[in-house]
Amino acid sequence: MTWLHDWSGLVIGWLLLAIALAGTLAVFRPEIGSWTRPEVARVAVDPVESTQAAIGWLSVHAAKSPAWYLQPANDRASTTQALWLDGGDYVTRALDPRTGSPAGIRDTLGGEFFYRFHFELQLPYPWGRILSASAAMLMVLAIITGIVAHRRFFADFFTFRPGKGQRSWLDAHNLLGVAALPFHLLISFTGALTLANLLMPWGAIAGYRGDEAALRHDLYPAEVTRAMTGRPTPLVPIGPLLRQAERRIGGPIGLISVLNPGDASAVISLTSADDDRLQIAHHVISFDGTTGRILAEHVERRPVLSVFNAFYGLHTARFAGALSRWLYFISGWMLTGLIATGLILWTAKRRERRRGWGFVLVERLNVGFVGGTPAAFAAFFLANRLLPVAMVGRQMAEVHAVFWTWGAVLLFGAIRRPERAWSELLGLSAAACAAIPLVDILCGTARADGPGLGVGLTALLLAAGLGMAARRGWRPKVRAARRERATVA
Repeated sequence: MTWLHDWSGLVIGWLLLAIALAGTLAVFRPEIGSWTRPEVARVAVDPVESTQAAIGWLSVHAAKSPAWYLQPANDRASTTQALWLDGGDYVTRALDPRTGSPAGIRDTLGGEFFYRFHFELQLPYPWGRILSASAAMLMVLAIITGIVAHRRFFADFFTFRPGKGQRSWLDAHNLLGVAALPFHLLISFTGALTLANLLMPWGAIAGYRGDEAALRHDLYPAEVTRAMTGRPTPLVPIGPLLRQAERRIGGPIGLISVLNPGDASAVISLTSADDDRLQIAHHVISFDGTTGRILAEHVERRPVLSVFNAFYGLHTARFAGALSRWLYFISGWMLTGLIATGLILWTAKRRERRRGWGFVLVERLNVGFVGGTPAAFAAFFLANRLLPVAMVGRQMAEVHAVFWTWGAVLLFGAIRRPERAWSELLGLSAAACAAIPLVDILCGTARADGPGLGVGLTALLLAAGLGMAARRGWRPKVRAARRERATVA
């Protein structure tokens, strides 16, 4: 079990580190999105009015798109998120809830980058999702074998011995593992479960024999698809449909999809928003886009899908209030720390015997990933403030800043002596995190609202922790140098 725990954690550990850190940040996806778009003031908006404004803009600027998808602004998100097809590519923009236009708003993925990276890894479909699902399965395996292998870790939870080398790393690993053990198991299992159809597709293949349309109809009975007729017909006013749907659903609308807009076959589908319930009974209503007639309606109460939705809700924490989201956020950092200490412990246990290139490879990758990944993710926030607001291709330039920084820190960790690279990269990550609120102030975009204070204070706390780690990394060398000078004297 110890062997299985060590190797199942090692082979996927660096990827899991990035997945866990991105998922932790994604807990506050709407708030990060608001922070990255300081041009939009956080004011109370009517979701119906903001959706009408967005539809008006899309009718002019995306009239030829075969589909529009909208997430209305709400008390957590300051903009309406729009996604539409342009040729063969999807385009996503944040729209002003009052005007429905993206004009004057910096083009950024915001918190959506961390959310998508968490399970897609910036790779084409379905490879990123398959890789993430496999990593989640191995994480479940590593946690279970870790419980078996460390049979005294509940007792060791109350013991932490700093400055003891390998023993200190094991104590830290045990502490981070036990303190949030239910969260670690839950988030890993539900992460694998939400993508299980990619890992185990044979039930659907056997049951539907490749008929994806029939499978999709059974999964989403209220989803209506119709072929385009080629007869231009204006959309029915969407405001009354939204009001009608809110009355039937008994709450706000979370997702609006418009298929074949501007055509006689247009369909408008409205899905209920998430609320404070763990198991959400999704309510979907589809309307004829030209007459407003209800075509289909469905409330999801089937037991198997209700159980799946409950697990999905546990993983994404969309039911959670502010306190619960912060608990998810803190537990996510503990999971990230658990993975990092496990990777470091692997090398700490083998440092004395230093067996060949495998040890060197793991040690150098540990330096780059553990020490440098915070700097790479901080680069996204810094690029958001430093890149010109009107820059063409700005959205992807922010993403490229993450990967260019990541490549640089991994290269630095590979060529620099680990004893020095640890402190230098941790110091770089600390400086990058500390620079986020500073650059925000210097750019004149700092705001004293929830997202502004949350991002700024969290960045400073991370900078303090990483700075302390970097400083402790230099202490043994300083003390050794002092002893050497004393001996010579």
